[in-house]
Amino acid sequence: MLDNMPRGTITIEEIEMGMTRHLRKVVTDEDIEMFAQVSTDRNPVHLDDDYAQDTIFEGRIAHGMLTAGLISAVIGEQLPGHGTVYMGQTLKFLGPVRPGDSVLAEVEVIGIDHGKRRVQLDCRCLVNGKKVLIGEATVLAPSGKFD
Repeated sequence: MLDNMPRGTITIEEIEMGMTRHLRKVVTDEDIEMFAQVSTDRNPVHLDDDYAQDTIFEGRIAHGMLTAGLISAVIGEQLPGHGTVYMGQTLKFLGPVRPGDSVLAEVEVIGIDHGKRRVQLDCRCLVNGKKVLIGEATVLAPSGKFD
């Protein structure tokens, strides 16, 4: 279930330093299975309870890129939103996301280059208030001048 803020577009002319957007999603077994199908990453740490129990995680975990995809959803749907072009993303995975976890994905504007329409975003995902993913994204924001 998504707990999204309004979707749409915030143009480069409207973006401000410190602006934030977020979504919350419970990661389900079905999400993990669908991600495995689409990505072809069928690592048993994601799909096999018995196998995963004997790993450092002591149980199944979601794909890290599934969690990172929630950041992409916030960027592509909310900030800046529709019409945004990804230019780069750094990621650091700090902890596992397990089936049933509620993930809060947040982005915050930390840099704006109006002339080049580039926006830098601080990105993070949290589970129970604990950061499980951090990074930065650079995106090309849409402009109202071209609508």
